[in-house]
Amino acid sequence: MWNFQFNNTEPIYLQIINLVKRNIAIGYLRAGDKLPSVREMASLLEVNPNTLHRAYSELEKEGITFTKRGMGSFVSEEVGDFTSLKNEMGEELAIKFLNDMKDLGITKEETIKIIENLEG
Repeated sequence: MWNFQFNNTEPIYLQIINLVKRNIAIGYLRAGDKLPSVREMASLLEVNPNTLHRAYSELEKEGITFTKRGMGSFVSEEVGDFTSLKNEMGEELAIKFLNDMKDLGITKEETIKIIENLEG
């Protein structure tokens, strides 16, 4: 669940945010689940604890997690079944994909054809 390779194109804290969101969206983490402590997660991901703290703070600002003083960070109950989170992440991936295809000079129709060919 926390095995992850960072890329050099995006800040690490944003990649950590996306990792947590992905684990929620695919059901590895559910409402009320406790996240690893900042130190534990920093050790698992081999990053600076300050980077982890920033990611956890952003997740809390977005309402994805909440903190119980002295107990740690937990997945928010308010996010519900996380369908909206999954859809939001899928939409972001689709937008990036379509922009990349457009940058390559591939039309919408060509993109659809490529996808249809991949589906077999």
